[in-house]
Amino acid sequence: MLARRNRLTRGAEYKAVVRRGRRCAGAHTVTYVNRAVTDGPARFGFIVSRQVGGAVVRNTVRRRLKALCLDSLASVGAGDDIVIRALPSAASASFADLRSDVEKCLARRAR
Repeated sequence: MLARRNRLTRGAEYKAVVRRGRRCAGAHTVTYVNRAVTDGPARFGFIVSRQVGGAVVRNTVRRRLKALCLDSLASVGAGDDIVIRALPSAASASFADLRSDVEKCLARRAR
């Protein structure tokens, strides 16, 4: 579980990352990275809309994305804000497919 200090919590924070951040699209996710906004820890946010599926499916996708981000927390720069938007295909994607999408985009934006 991501600690509270590693999560985006306000709508304005999400909006700022999506508008100003660099975008990377994968097969199942779209990742936005806003580099080094503050000196604090990296923060993650997740957008899983109703197009992905019902509540159970959306929560499953969100939990999978949170677990992936917890694993990759060490490889992300301090102060980076990251928003991951799940596409409808994420509902049927395996955990390994989601992992490759997220890791590819985070590695690309880390450069």
